[in-house]
Amino acid sequence: MPFVKGGGIFIPTARSYKLGDEIFMLISLMDDPHKLPVAGRVVWMTPPGCHGNRVQGVGVQFKDDESGALARGRIEALLGGQLQLNRPTHTL
Repeated sequence: MPFVKGGGIFIPTARSYKLGDEIFMLISLMDDPHKLPVAGRVVWMTPPGCHGNRVQGVGVQFKDDESGALARGRIEALLGGQLQLNRPTHTL
């Protein structure tokens, strides 16, 4: 998604959000016991009952600050080894 500058993440959730909502997240990444605190804003929504049985949730663009850069770096480092796996994800 080229309009998502600085990285982001899809969060499966049944909570109701609007585009542009500012949110704060504590992200757990795979087997890492530490949670990453990161702020962002909603840039994508997948509503309930969406075509193709997609998971309901929101896409969140990381805030352009140190926490956003740290989250992006950690996610990219983890995904580097995951790109060859054939398991389903919520990525585009």
